[in-house]
Amino acid sequence: MLRSLLFKIFLIVWFLIWTPFLVVGLVSSKLERKILLTDAWGVLYLLRIIAGVKYEIHYPQKTENGIPFKQNINTRLDGRTIIASKHMSVMEVAILFTHVQNCFFILKRELLWIPIYGWAFARIGLVGVNRTRGKTNMKALMHKVTKKIMNDMTLIIFPEGTRVRPNQNVPIKRGLMFIAEQLKLPITPVGVDTGLYWPKRGRIKPGTAQIYFEPELPSTASLEEIREAINKHSC
Repeated sequence: MLRSLLFKIFLIVWFLIWTPFLVVGLVSSKLERKILLTDAWGVLYLLRIIAGVKYEIHYPQKTENGIPFKQNINTRLDGRTIIASKHMSVMEVAILFTHVQNCFFILKRELLWIPIYGWAFARIGLVGVNRTRGKTNMKALMHKVTKKIMNDMTLIIFPEGTRVRPNQNVPIKRGLMFIAEQLKLPITPVGVDTGLYWPKRGRIKPGTAQIYFEPELPSTASLEEIREAINKHSC
């Protein structure tokens, strides 16, 4: 309980320390991204040192008994993909942001209105979504996403649409399927169990969180296939 409380206090102080740097970073998207990356690495460091929460990242096997697997037919030669991750904690947001080069997220547009941090998110290219506008919103979203992917950015999306608790079953939103099919991009599912250690609500518990990058799915994958992949290793 004490470690959890101390971490939350240090986290608030950490965010306050970086606030003036984020204001300066607004002059350049590249500079702002570097500042936010340092900020995110710091969050993961504090989480490990104070709260005792570490993490391990697992990638799909490329060989079996020393023999390379055949190339995945879903893999694009340019390496482009959409990363679809289970969302249980702020922890996987920081992990994915720091480990996926030149990435951007789709998130609720209200998060971009947060003073300074929200402005910084917008400056580095995070895309806000107005969920009340239906098809009109999807057209605008596709335009923004396409432009960023053509500029060699990688989309990370949380298809459940919200943070979930361990063992909570949440339907997958259809927006991911629409984007993947329109852009003909394969989907890289990511499973996590971070909710066991840094939950949406409650006490932070020490341990080692697991992040699993699963084999790519085709752009035409079903909601059930995506749901099964991101929940394969989840608690």
